[in-house]
Amino acid sequence: MPTNFVERVRDILVRPLSLGGLTLPNRVVMAPMTREFSPGGVPGDDVARYYARRAAAGVGLIITEGTFVGHDSAGSSARVPHFHGDEALAGWSAVAEAVHQAGGRIMPQLWHVGMDRTAGSPPVPDAPRIGPSGIALDGTKSGKEMTQADIDNVVAAYATAAASAEALGFDGVEIHGGHGYLIDQFLWGHTNRRTDAYGGDIVARTRFAAQVVAACRESVSDDFPISFRFSQWKVNHYQARVAETPQELQTMLGLLADAGADAFHCSTRRFHLPEFEGSDLNLAGWAKKLSGRPAISVGSVGLSNEFLQMVPGQQSTVTDIGELLDRMERDEFDLVAVGRALLGDPEWLQKVLAGRVDELNPFHLGLVGSLY
Repeated sequence: MPTNFVERVRDILVRPLSLGGLTLPNRVVMAPMTREFSPGGVPGDDVARYYARRAAAGVGLIITEGTFVGHDSAGSSARVPHFHGDEALAGWSAVAEAVHQAGGRIMPQLWHVGMDRTAGSPPVPDAPRIGPSGIALDGTKSGKEMTQADIDNVVAAYATAAASAEALGFDGVEIHGGHGYLIDQFLWGHTNRRTDAYGGDIVARTRFAAQVVAACRESVSDDFPISFRFSQWKVNHYQARVAETPQELQTMLGLLADAGADAFHCSTRRFHLPEFEGSDLNLAGWAKKLSGRPAISVGSVGLSNEFLQMVPGQQSTVTDIGELLDRMERDEFDLVAVGRALLGDPEWLQKVLAGRVDELNPFHLGLVGSLY
């Protein structure tokens, strides 16, 4: 690879960035990816090694897979890690220590699946499916509409998890507010049919999310960074939109920023696609422009296709990151989250920075079945 291109890559990606009291050494983030390698909700040594391997290879910030907060209805798997309970928290403490020893920085992602929960599934089989209106993504009334007490309990569970993250030595925390899970079910008008203070226009639909952020902010130090991940798309509803216009997006992000969000992690399936007509800005570009907060972009970085287009036995083709660099050079967004490319090759960043892209190991679906 030409020397001038390698220099450009380093100039753009190897720049420090501050989030609250945290300084990141570069602009590359490991994206959160559900792995289900934590039996009983407890992350073990293999999970610690998995994250530490990416930290040792220079990734600036690791955001963990989604972790269930301490609420009975939060989860739907016996192998997704919890972020509550002595045994699980001890496991996460070891993960954070391993990442720090490898020179990295790490945030847990806090998660409640809401109506995405399968009835009767672990970790608490008897727990009900709950959501703002008891309505699933497919529009069926198949769960319980949350009462004010339910809302208060879930908000408290997020705050407790955030406080635990700081106490365990993590470098920040991310709140999962996208992909059609509980917080997103409040944000999206299709699943939020409430007629009280939590339903209606974008201000009311953002109320629950803002309360979660505010409670987390109150439970941690002022300079402990909080990232909020959101998306327009939902699982199996890829044309869904929480914000139909930039004005609605500005209102939503403004409320979340006021509540204490330090950064916005803007989940898209392809980072290079524009979000609104009349502009080339992607969702992260709009988030930064409208909120004034740092924004993380994500979506098929360094790969030829998105995850849902993968065919068993087929691997993604490694692609150049020229357009990504162009957008970051313009400061369209501040950070880029890399997912599958880092599963395929833990040394992705090291190789890219050294111009060794011909040595990159591509992602294939077989990697999902192992933890490396």
